[in-house]
Amino acid sequence: MSVSPATPASATPAAASPTQADLLDFVRRTAADAELIASLPLDPEGRTWVRLDGPGGSEAWLIGWPPGSGTGWHDHADSIGAFTTAAGALREFSLAARLPTDGWRTLELTEGVDRERVLPAGRGRSFGRHHVHEVLNDSTDRHAVSVHAYYPPLPRIRRYSRSGSVLRLEQVERPEDWQ
Repeated sequence: MSVSPATPASATPAAASPTQADLLDFVRRTAADAELIASLPLDPEGRTWVRLDGPGGSEAWLIGWPPGSGTGWHDHADSIGAFTTAAGALREFSLAARLPTDGWRTLELTEGVDRERVLPAGRGRSFGRHHVHEVLNDSTDRHAVSVHAYYPPLPRIRRYSRSGSVLRLEQVERPEDWQ
């Protein structure tokens, strides 16, 4: 019988950071938890949210969207992410182009970079770093609820305004601005 020496704790590999697929799996499983989704207090006029424990140190949120609400154009800086609609439907507008990360205030977007998708309950998506998008609840009479996860936890959110093909950086928010 041979005996292998114990592996020292310092040689044990650290837990891997969650991938986009891991985050998407988490938000899908969480969105399927009917009891959790029903527990979110919904406000008729403003979005509501509850922070969740995400996988592998990720930041996660359960978000309620009243009719007609949206995020405005934004990105999640250096974080990857995923979200799934748990109730209702959300519409996402996004840009299929990687933008420079810093050092600009205004960009003129080229033709063909716009993407649009509708995500009814049970549908979601993941995205990479610097993904610029806007998420909306188009319904005039029904709340939507979604689950979101980001890794690493959001270091900042950049907010943009858009007029035609011109995208303008308006504001940079840090975690202390929304937590």
